[in-house]
Amino acid sequence: MSKLKSSAKILLLVIAVAAGTFFAVRIYDSRQMPMLDRWHTHVPSEMSIAKMDAGDWAAYLKAEDQIFLTLRREVSDQLTPAARTPFNRYNPDSPIYPPHYAQDWNRSYVLEPAGKPVGAVVLLHGLTDSPYSLRHIARRYAADGFTVIAIRLPGHGTVPAGLSNVQWEEWMAATRLAVREARRRSGPTAPLHLVGFSNGGALAVKYALDAIEDPQLTRPDRLILLSPMIGITRFARLAGFAGLPAVLPPFARAAWLSIVPEFNPFKYNSFPTNGGRQSYRLTQALQEQIARMAAADKLKTLAPILTFQSVMDFTVSTRAIIAALYTHLPANGSELVLFDVNRSVKFGPLLRRSAETALGRIMPELPQPFGIIIVGNDRADPTTTFARIIDAGQTSERIQPLDTPYPPEIFSMSHVSIPFPIGDPLYGLYPDNSQEDFGVQLGTLAPRGERGALVVNMDFLSRVASNPFFPYMIERIAEGIRDPQPKAAPPAAAVAYKKVAPPSTAEAEEYLTELVAEPEATP
Repeated sequence: MSKLKSSAKILLLVIAVAAGTFFAVRIYDSRQMPMLDRWHTHVPSEMSIAKMDAGDWAAYLKAEDQIFLTLRREVSDQLTPAARTPFNRYNPDSPIYPPHYAQDWNRSYVLEPAGKPVGAVVLLHGLTDSPYSLRHIARRYAADGFTVIAIRLPGHGTVPAGLSNVQWEEWMAATRLAVREARRRSGPTAPLHLVGFSNGGALAVKYALDAIEDPQLTRPDRLILLSPMIGITRFARLAGFAGLPAVLPPFARAAWLSIVPEFNPFKYNSFPTNGGRQSYRLTQALQEQIARMAAADKLKTLAPILTFQSVMDFTVSTRAIIAALYTHLPANGSELVLFDVNRSVKFGPLLRRSAETALGRIMPELPQPFGIIIVGNDRADPTTTFARIIDAGQTSERIQPLDTPYPPEIFSMSHVSIPFPIGDPLYGLYPDNSQEDFGVQLGTLAPRGERGALVVNMDFLSRVASNPFFPYMIERIAEGIRDPQPKAAPPAAAVAYKKVAPPSTAEAEEYLTELVAEPEATP
């Protein structure tokens, strides 16, 4: 008994020392961050869950108007002279001040088709993001006869501090409200689609599952997911603990994982720990619900899902999309589109081995009840891109040539690039400002100089922000708009698909080590 007590004391001592060290390091790191500004301390007053569930679209927009009026009074009008820089999104004299634009894409909006709606779609943006991110998809849906409901999720589109106390359950309440408005505008029988980007993808799937279990909710007929946050690193679970020192006023900066100048008009650059914590809570609840409903055979009525995902994604887990979602799906016409790395890049020695083998590590055993499409190229013919199509239930692939080349300066797609064409005026690699000019072109930034001079991480600037394969993606989405019924799988050509052996333990550990060594600063 004495030995047991002694061991317990030693264990408690080790835990106490580890916790003390963790908090000491966290406090030290936070003290090295820049000072907090108005947009880090002003927390907007969003509608409560109860009010959202009892309210309608008009009430949500009214509350949103009040939030932005308060934002102008409490933040923009209170800026210090030092904060009135030309590229501060909260500076009314800045060219990137969103209220100056013809349309402030931080706000919720509705697009109506030219004639009677043939359906409705709800757009759900990602974490730290705004309704701007899905506007290109919104326009295509409207052009094809759908009413578009794009909601600004609570905590977003205003100030980064908005994410400091939001709960993921508030995002779900906003999703339910948006679906009710979509149904009201399109009628009770028209098709309903949900489009979710990143965190919004998790919300779309969660709503679809809730609608199966709750007959009061309208079931969607189709889900479109872009880099969905089905799973994220479990280190995100520590985000809540990382912010604990912030309960003491001198350590308020510990509530933030990054404090960066806000030069993006439609996306936060600074990131509070609570944002990561809530995304982790959402993915945990989602994965548990998927597993529980799959075990009870309740997924057979789930709507078909079309997902677009980069093989390389350091924000969400590509492997989790397959293992925690797709492998549980029924044979309902779902498809997974994977954007592979650029196999023709000339700086291959600079890429980690894990990037070269990423596709092989995540590919599931075949056949599967869902289709898999791999978009990319190969070293043998680097000028030609193609889609390798593995139909549901098949073990061989078909080859579809594509007209879009893989730009030689891009070695892989990124998490943030998927929803944007290369001509996007803000994030595009080759921006088209013929209709809109936002005063800055973030997708073209390629600064050169001495290391350590920039206030942002180089990862932030090297990350590609637009998708060269956007035309292919939007056409695949449009196919589901024109023909909502999943197509029967065509016979496969005689091109055998080579199964990739699962990664060795050493390979898996190497990959995880790399992820931990260089985590993304901002999801």
